Amino acid sequence: MPRDLRTLKLRYPSARTFKFGDDPALSSALLSLVRNGKKVATCSALHEFQNGEPFPEIGRRDICLDWDETPAVVIETVELIQCRFDEVTEEMALAEGEDDNLEGWRAGHRGYFERNGGFSPDMQIIWERFFLIEDLAPE
Repeated sequence: MPRDLRTLKLRYPSARTFKFGDDPALSSALLSLVRNGKKVATCSALHEFQNGEPFPEIGRRDICLDWDETPAVVIETVELIQCRFDEVTEEMALAEGEDDNLEGWRAGHRGYFERNGGFSPDMQIIWERFFLIEDLAPE
């Protein structure tokens, strides 16, 4: 499996790169959930995309990086929902694989959003369902 970003960009020319989480431990934990099939969705605050961050697109394959910038996995976006934070359903929350219930998801994501630009219950988010296309971990 190629772990060289240039090689991967040739294979997935429209791919954007991103990282899960906001610190090395969270990033590693979320990647582990993706790799074991528990995490099949993620979400971001809409305001992140208003500052030039590329908006997710259905059908696009993206490269998720380890915290050290090494390519980790390739995912393909299959569903996008824009909604308010307080409109996220339990099904949506559980697809993110991080919590056992909606209340746990709300508490964890509230903390994340507070650390990363602000939180309000009516803030707009982009929720994204994806498929794991390729795990780039060394054999």
